[in-house]
Amino acid sequence: MTRDNATSHLRARAGCMVAVTTSTATPVPGAAAPAVGQAGNRAPGWSLAAALLGFFVVTLDAVIVNVALPAIRRDLAGGISGLQWVVDGYTLMFAALLLSAGSLSDRIGARRAFGAGMVLFVLASTACGLAPSLPVLVAARLVQGSAAAALMPASMALLSQAYPDPARRARALGMWAMGGAAASTAGPLLGGLLSAVSWRLIFFVNVPAGVVTLVLLARAGRSPRHRVPFDWAGQAAAVAAIGGLVYGAIEAGAAGVAAPRVLAAFAVAAVALAAFILLQALGRHPMLPLSLFRSRAASAAVVIGFAFMVGYYGLPFVMSLYLQQLRGLSALEAGATFVPMMVVGGALNPFTARLSERFGARALIASGMLSMTAGLVVIGLLPATAPVALLSVLMILVGLAGPLVMPPVMALLLHAVPPRRAGVASGVLNTSRQVGGALAIAVFGALVSSRATFLPGLRLSLLIAAGIAVAAACVSALARPSKESMERTQS
Repeated sequence: MTRDNATSHLRARAGCMVAVTTSTATPVPGAAAPAVGQAGNRAPGWSLAAALLGFFVVTLDAVIVNVALPAIRRDLAGGISGLQWVVDGYTLMFAALLLSAGSLSDRIGARRAFGAGMVLFVLASTACGLAPSLPVLVAARLVQGSAAAALMPASMALLSQAYPDPARRARALGMWAMGGAAASTAGPLLGGLLSAVSWRLIFFVNVPAGVVTLVLLARAGRSPRHRVPFDWAGQAAAVAAIGGLVYGAIEAGAAGVAAPRVLAAFAVAAVALAAFILLQALGRHPMLPLSLFRSRAASAAVVIGFAFMVGYYGLPFVMSLYLQQLRGLSALEAGATFVPMMVVGGALNPFTARLSERFGARALIASGMLSMTAGLVVIGLLPATAPVALLSVLMILVGLAGPLVMPPVMALLLHAVPPRRAGVASGVLNTSRQVGGALAIAVFGALVSSRATFLPGLRLSLLIAAGIAVAAACVSALARPSKESMERTQS
């Protein structure tokens, strides 16, 4: 199989993306266990609609908040570190719990896990909208992120059960992915529109969407349950490692790198990471099999996913603050500035598979990361008085990386691992992406924490992201599955 076949291979194995645990799951005696295809026979459109809307709100809450940050700061007070936690509280818990959330979905059933996650998401969104202070808002965002982690694998499992046929499942997954793309496109503008009335509406909008999702879910087919081992120790170590790292990076901006609490946070992160690696290496049922990284292509995909999110997630964060605090734009005007970036990227998405087949997945990944690099560098070097319209156009270069990078990366990843590891591999990729976004907010926020040094910090943030993007473009040259891995995936 050549490099040009990676995306075609993904289509053939699209059903593998819905797997979120290893093959050790066994049915629970006496549990609701419909026959194969039962969920699909009971109006699969309801499952698809619920999963799509769930993915939409999960993605929306990751991007809609950026343009509302100055309004939140004016209303609830607090410094830049507080705003970082508003964004990163969600991403942190999403990343830390995503790997084990799939096990939860299997243990209690995808339908029940999805419903519980959506109920919790709606309650947390309500708490966010009613938050009387910044600490309460951050706490509610942590709960929101935990609920989002439960929703993501459960939504994919719902589609697996509703569409047993691989071809129909692949089409359903394509429609499901459009929910996330639509949220990414609409998020900045919708955030600006709602913030013009009140920033609290960006959270309250989840309530009716969540209620509609639960109504749709009630009409979906029942889900089977399985006995699935759960790596409690590994999960605790993962939360401590990611949490300590993000906390240390955020607080370093306010207290300095040498502050005792910052050093303690980094020490906790280092110890927890070492414990996590040891647990995964020695555990009987690890949540992250380290053997996955023996594949050069799989390792490269994880690195590229991390690097992609540093620029794609970090740019809107710092530019939203810049456009409103230094250029005097309203939340609506700032949100509109990001629309071309999101729309152009979304418009290219349907053609990604064809481009990948023609030019090769690795070439597409490299071109996307280099396009992101060019946009970040030029924006970072522009004078502070550059026209806003020019910034909006240049951000399109960053937006193009979305369709050019992530679909081919997923294709290469699934081509590099055996089918039984496809769910774990996609979970690792999504986790690396969320960690990349969380660290971008933490580090870039620390660099722009002072108004006096905001512009130098902004430029440095964009140039750091550009450097990481260049490195990822070079890593894409390694994203070629080995002969052994290709033989495993074909077996």
